Amino acid sequence: MKKEPTARASGSSEGTTAAAKKTPAKKAAGKTAAKTAAAKTETSPAKRTAAKKAKKAAPAGGPAAPVKKAPLAKKPLVVPKKATAAVKAAPAKTVVKPAANESRTALVRRARRINRELAEVYPYAHPELDFENPFQLVVATVLSAQTTDLRVNQTTPALFAKYPTPEDLAAANPEEVEEILRPTGFFRAKTKSVIGLSKALAEDFGGEVPGRLEDLVKLPGVGRKTAFVVLGNAFGRPGITVDTHFQRLVRRWRWTEETDPDKIEAAVGALFPKSDWTDLSHHVIWHGRRICHARKPACGACPIAPLCPAYGEGETDPEKAKKLLKYEKGGLPGQRLKPPQAYLDAGGRPAPPLGAG
Repeated sequence: MKKEPTARASGSSEGTTAAAKKTPAKKAAGKTAAKTAAAKTETSPAKRTAAKKAKKAAPAGGPAAPVKKAPLAKKPLVVPKKATAAVKAAPAKTVVKPAANESRTALVRRARRINRELAEVYPYAHPELDFENPFQLVVATVLSAQTTDLRVNQTTPALFAKYPTPEDLAAANPEEVEEILRPTGFFRAKTKSVIGLSKALAEDFGGEVPGRLEDLVKLPGVGRKTAFVVLGNAFGRPGITVDTHFQRLVRRWRWTEETDPDKIEAAVGALFPKSDWTDLSHHVIWHGRRICHARKPACGACPIAPLCPAYGEGETDPEKAKKLLKYEKGGLPGQRLKPPQAYLDAGGRPAPPLGAG
């Protein structure tokens, strides 16, 4: 009976010993795991600190590895450079073409703003034909068909010196007139027109140029375009001159899609007050002759590029576009501007050509 307690005691002590042995082992294992985790956690900061210290302590002529790592710190600087390059290309994107479904109100506002801009660019715009009275103007305008105003200005002094009045030109020898007008091209047809209109003026209007549209268009060689040139510049009566430049530009600007000159005149006239018609004609024609050419517009030198639906049809590079600027008065027909005339002014607008009056 005494052995049983001993056995129990012995068994109890063995269990206790085993438990005691297991508990420290588990504790030790737990501590080891915690230390390992802590070591792992502390490894990266330690390495970072060591790396920082190594970088600071490294001499200027250190190993190649730190030198290779140096550009890595500059990588973020590459992004701003790329962003800057993208911004430089942005100005071309700032030209917003008017929507195809532009409202009537938006069209009127845009058209009038274009005219205001052109008025600032060409404040000196005027008829580029030389004349001293309505008779000289109507004859010069008829002669300007299919040629330049400069060529007409070179021809008319001799014509008016020999035939100063409608009566004189009406009685002229056609062959002599043809010889004078030969440089203008189509000289036979033009001779017939100027002699015919001179006879009409002498016989029907007492040798005076009429100041009414319905009378002017009855003269040989005189259409609505010529009549409005005369009315606007000789009599101060507003009119729209729909020549080839005017037709080309108003269609490019989407002021109208009409192709008939009379319909173009009506459509454009409805966008502006009547008092603006004559100056508007000068602004558009001057712009068409100098910048917005038929074959290759100088888009990069155009002051109304942000308002133009046709932007991009011509040269958009500013430097190349400046070489396309043309100037007629005082130079050869179609002569291109040369520096310094070709430079734009401080506001980015085409500077008035030298000699412009």
